[in-house]
Amino acid sequence: MTRTHRLSVAAAALCCTMATPVLAQDATVSAEELAQLRDQLAAMSARIDQLEDALESAQAANEAQDATIAAHAEAVAAKPDPVVATLEKRDGWSFKPRGRLMYDAGWTDAPESTGASDGFGNEVRRARLGTSGDIPGGFGYKFEVDFAGNEVEVADAILSYEDGPIEIAIGHHNNFQSLEELTSSLHTTFIERAAFTDAFGFERRIGASIQYANGPLLAQAGVFTDNFDDTDSKNRGVDARLVFMPKAGDAQLHFGGSFHYNDIDDPAATVRYRQRPLVHFTSERFVNTGRLGADSEMGFGLEGAAIVGRFHAAAEGYWQKVDMPGMAIDPTFFGGYIEAGVFLTDDSRGYKGGKFDRTKPNAPVGEGGMGSVQFNLRFDHLDLNDAGILGGKQAGYFASLIWKPTDYTAFMVNYGRLDYTDAVLATSTGDTSYGVDAVGLRAQIDF
Repeated sequence: MTRTHRLSVAAAALCCTMATPVLAQDATVSAEELAQLRDQLAAMSARIDQLEDALESAQAANEAQDATIAAHAEAVAAKPDPVVATLEKRDGWSFKPRGRLMYDAGWTDAPESTGASDGFGNEVRRARLGTSGDIPGGFGYKFEVDFAGNEVEVADAILSYEDGPIEIAIGHHNNFQSLEELTSSLHTTFIERAAFTDAFGFERRIGASIQYANGPLLAQAGVFTDNFDDTDSKNRGVDARLVFMPKAGDAQLHFGGSFHYNDIDDPAATVRYRQRPLVHFTSERFVNTGRLGADSEMGFGLEGAAIVGRFHAAAEGYWQKVDMPGMAIDPTFFGGYIEAGVFLTDDSRGYKGGKFDRTKPNAPVGEGGMGSVQFNLRFDHLDLNDAGILGGKQAGYFASLIWKPTDYTAFMVNYGRLDYTDAVLATSTGDTSYGVDAVGLRAQIDF
């Protein structure tokens, strides 16, 4: 409302006030009274103008204060936190803390007359702390220590160099065997990896490797000795892996093969292949070749996988041949698995760099969702019988349910039925063909 408008309204109101007594009493207003009323109207208008000026000044002051607060907020947001700033790249340097904690519990149930230790078990499966980052000149590093099992063991201890599609690594790291083995324990679909990876002794070793990655092609090769705990051994090995990982529409495909050769070079050295029933917290092995004198090991592996939306499938086969002095025929042992899984939520399994990667829920807990839920089935086979050696056969039928509330937390439930043939632990009646049940639970967090 303008000032002129307000004056008109006030004048009209005054006229109404004056008109009522005139009509009611048939009286006239004197010139002196009219002058007084006009003076009152002018005073009222002046007061209204004064109040409006004060209101406009207050509004201008508030707008200026809001602008100052907004500018300060932008400045604070633009300025990194002092702690975070130390972790960001500075002249080519960076530092990223890493860690994971996995707690497992569950049960195993074996025929009582075998004498096997079963029942409830639990353990801290992994408790790692470490760091990774960049060094000026294209170099990088990664170092992790595992404190699980009342022992301190070095996991990764790597110095790397990257130049375009080529990456060179020196130190304690995985050699190139198996999609399942190279996939981080944070991203596997079962509480433990496929039986053959542990039975055939896949582990980190000290060595030097080179990797070439270009589009859908990945080639990896390296020379290795042994792990940090066995540096006094004379092992010398060569590993290579080739992966073709094309995209077919919305599907991610994976085809791979690997080769492993390990020269033991010690007449007194032995190898042993054995495996637990699904879970790690039991020390029982129902398949076990025992100690075998060996000059060398040679392995061949095939890999295949596909991810299509919520669904994924994977399969591997691996043949481990042992060169045993004095044997007419060298034994070749076999392990492999086939699995399929589906998300019950609108999520998909992660994949990156020739291996499965982190699943990131589309609707995590804390952001209005429940996280991701995944169901998986697997048939896992391990055959340690060949050339007169009876290490036994293990056929596993597994199911898992995985709930990931957020990107970095997970809870798993596994069930496994393991059927044995030629088990190394016989029942009281001498039976070596029987079944063992296993249930495993896991809670994990990482950063």
